[in-house]
Amino acid sequence: MPRRPGGHTQAMARRTTEPHRAPEPHRAGRRPGPLPAPWRRTRPAGASGAGLGRTPHPWGRALALAAVVLAGAWLGLLVVGDVRTPVGPVDTTMTLRPSLTGGTKINVAPLGDLRLDSHHAPVRLDVDVDRLDPARAQALVENPGLFSGLGVAVSADIHDGTRELAFRSCAAVVTGATALGLVVFRRPRRALAAGGLALALLASSAASAAATWNPDSVLEPRYSGLLTSAPSLVGDARSIVTEFDVYQKELARLVTNVTRLHDATSTLPAYRPDPDTLRVLHVSDIHLNPAAWHIIRSLVRQYRIDVIVDSGDTMDHGSAAENGFLDPASGLGAPYVWVRGNHDSRTTQAYLSRMRNVHVLDEGRAVTVAGLRLAGTGDPQFTPDRSVAAAGDPAERMAGIRLASALRDQERAGTPVDIAVAHNPVAAAEVDGTVPLVLAGHVHHRRTEVLEHGTRLRVEGSTGGGGLRAVQNERPEEVRASVLYLDRSERRLQAWDEITLGGLGLAKAEVSRHLVEAEEPLPPPPPASAPAAP
Repeated sequence: MPRRPGGHTQAMARRTTEPHRAPEPHRAGRRPGPLPAPWRRTRPAGASGAGLGRTPHPWGRALALAAVVLAGAWLGLLVVGDVRTPVGPVDTTMTLRPSLTGGTKINVAPLGDLRLDSHHAPVRLDVDVDRLDPARAQALVENPGLFSGLGVAVSADIHDGTRELAFRSCAAVVTGATALGLVVFRRPRRALAAGGLALALLASSAASAAATWNPDSVLEPRYSGLLTSAPSLVGDARSIVTEFDVYQKELARLVTNVTRLHDATSTLPAYRPDPDTLRVLHVSDIHLNPAAWHIIRSLVRQYRIDVIVDSGDTMDHGSAAENGFLDPASGLGAPYVWVRGNHDSRTTQAYLSRMRNVHVLDEGRAVTVAGLRLAGTGDPQFTPDRSVAAAGDPAERMAGIRLASALRDQERAGTPVDIAVAHNPVAAAEVDGTVPLVLAGHVHHRRTEVLEHGTRLRVEGSTGGGGLRAVQNERPEEVRASVLYLDRSERRLQAWDEITLGGLGLAKAEVSRHLVEAEEPLPPPPPASAPAAP
């Protein structure tokens, strides 16, 4: 067949100028058409998308980014967002924390905390009072004139600390959000976006705090822990503002006493407890004061106490409704040995008997705790029960006589007792000659004496400052406790520290040490009281 001139050339031209057309499956009523170009791949409507990358929904991406921003910012603040700065005579740690309500929280360990409604923002300012600097406090004590400029100095310290906290918090939230964004998204641009959003979130929080700042919040703080007595301790905050001169003098007195307490160990008599020395904390007459648990826990930690001995009147009415008050006794950091006082009922005793780490002594029962052998008896009288007439001292003496008999039985059995415990000193005096040391309470003041036959009687004051009823007294009672140091091999008393804290409305802290060797020589105890070799 003859070919048309130029036919081959025209066919080649059409191939080079027209796109490639692949045949489509034949469909009725539709002519085959070209497929899209390879760089325009599309997914047909209604296709399942199996095997193809699914594009995330915009709302899902936004929520993921928000979660990364919040979590990263919080982690950044938690890890590197705190600032340690001095404020007047104390060292503090300032931190920003996420919060739904905002405000300021000032922690004064171990006393508790106070909260101020200083601002409304999704961040809270935490200020931890870490310690009192002895050098700066001593300078204030020695130069009372410095108190006139203390307010300005404290304001400057707070300003410097908050400014440094602002810079560090910015760096913390940006670093935390960016680092978490890299881990989650693995894309630098999205990680940087997370860091930028975290910075914007912090800036908006700061703007909200500034807009809602309430300088009067300091006049209406909320207290917790031991600081719940702060309103009674320093008076109404508004009177402090109007009578600052009086408050200034009280503050100077408080700093003076705290400094003296801090330096007490250097001024006490020359007694250095051996690391193996047994340390016994003697407390008594708590009378439902919850502050006593905080004080006991702090003393156990600071003095490395081996045994706590409570000589009774932990309660006030002895009712079952009060039993919940006793719950902290099992978690004070040392074994808790207890005898019943005249304000503690049998219900109280039964509740304590079931608690872990608590040893209840009664009717001469003896226990060995931390290498010490202790025995005791509960008070025979429960005076809140007005339906029973109090039998007075004769009943106490009879209880003491029964305790002395039990102590002699222990001696004959080869397990002599090192410390006896009774609530009333009248009962405690009856064990003279059967034990080296007997502890008591009840009278709310301290007394130490060596009885006729050589037993040392130590009567402790009220560790609860007279309890909640102290507010009814014209003068508040002081809080008292003692740390007893006993030789581990012979289990004899070597020295004791008497700790006295100001009660409700009093700013006072004292420690006085007493040495057994510094007193008059003791008469030798009778043979029945000599402890057996360990």
